[in-house]
Amino acid sequence: MSDLPRKAVTRTAKLAALPLGFAGRATWGLGKRIGGKSAELVAREVQQRTADQLFKTLGELKGGAMKLGQALSVFESALPEEIAGPYRAALTKLQEAAPPLPARTVHGVLAERIGEDWREYFLEFEDEPAAAASIGQVHRAVWHDGRVVAVKVQYPGAGEALLSDLAQLSRFARLLGPLVPGVDIKPLIKELRDRVSEELDYELEAQAQREHAAEFADDPDVVIPQVVHQADQVLVTEWIEGIPLSEVIVEGTTEQRDRAGQLLARFLFSGPARTGLLHADPHPGNFRLLPPAQNPAQDAEHPEEEDMPTGSWRLGVLDFGTVDRLPGGLPQTIGDSLRMAMEGDAAGVYELLREENFVKESIDLDPEEVLDYLLPMIEPTQVEEFTFTRGWIRDQAARVADPRSPAHQLGRQLNLPPSYVLIHRVTLSTIGVLCQLGAAVRMREELEEWLPGFLAEAAETAEAPEEGEPEGETVQV
Repeated sequence: MSDLPRKAVTRTAKLAALPLGFAGRATWGLGKRIGGKSAELVAREVQQRTADQLFKTLGELKGGAMKLGQALSVFESALPEEIAGPYRAALTKLQEAAPPLPARTVHGVLAERIGEDWREYFLEFEDEPAAAASIGQVHRAVWHDGRVVAVKVQYPGAGEALLSDLAQLSRFARLLGPLVPGVDIKPLIKELRDRVSEELDYELEAQAQREHAAEFADDPDVVIPQVVHQADQVLVTEWIEGIPLSEVIVEGTTEQRDRAGQLLARFLFSGPARTGLLHADPHPGNFRLLPPAQNPAQDAEHPEEEDMPTGSWRLGVLDFGTVDRLPGGLPQTIGDSLRMAMEGDAAGVYELLREENFVKESIDLDPEEVLDYLLPMIEPTQVEEFTFTRGWIRDQAARVADPRSPAHQLGRQLNLPPSYVLIHRVTLSTIGVLCQLGAAVRMREELEEWLPGFLAEAAETAEAPEEGEPEGETVQV
């Protein structure tokens, strides 16, 4: 499949075939068992065939189909190992590659959006894409001033494809649910649909990337490529070399995994505090692990040391097409509730959840039971360093997904206010990536530095009215 299928009937037919395929494989599996194969062996074969069809289809269609595949890919660590194994290879393929558009189509988009003389902007342009994603693909090129750049070209018809796919996928979201226990697929698809117009707007993306690049320009740990040129459906940014996080997950050293995890957590929590924006697409394809920066001020008397690295591995961040706008940073309610939970203040946590409508007025819950529900999830914040593992997240997923579990029953009575939906998804996705990395992370350190309300002193300062201010108003920190 080398082009983006644009006819709605074609895309709908491919997506509609997925649930039929699931049912067919179940029947095939039953036949194999009757024929004498063990249930375990048959189950694995069925899972492998399901993974192959599902993610092959999602990847080929790009658009909203591939967007959902990428969103699901960060949660594979929550699956039991006997189920996760067959899916993992198929899932990770979506994070870095998809069938490319033909060169003639790419050239047509560039001619239409930049101008017929588009080649004059480049000293070199590679027709073979370096990466492909849900709504566009990236080409490596050399800008006319000699800078190596990444040229992101939006697929023709991407907007219609996104909306069509997500509408179709929502119709059989229930069948996709078992893929990732503990994750409700239907709200995830709705939230992806709500973000379509923003992600298609490369001007908004360029603006968000410029703001991040300016703020992190001198940061020793996080690298944001500068925007070089932007036009409708075309975005040119500086090229950064590095190891894709998907490769670090598969074959990275312990040092690389831990460093990537620490910086990923730091970027998640520091970004909103520093820019007022939350990068909202944290799948591994959007991150690179960059080698330590070279020191340009090496002693001239020791030229053999010119290329000696200084500092540590850095995190390169790509794709700012989906962001949450948080002018005051992450809500202080998150920091306050985490701190109170760690202190064992069940009544305080419950009161906050009620104020923010996590618990609706019509619902009456036991504060101690709510605290018991939350404590296992916030375990990473209760210690100086926490090692995120697939086993830990599987336990969490199983606890909230099992209909017989008290945690499941209580979780069904909680509400997720609209203003927290994207924050919740980004946090869950980031934790999923940390578990894929198996990273040891000083999460508490990042929360103390960047999350309003997490430290008691900071919370008291925020609540105390400044001189001349009316009583009862909260001072923003």
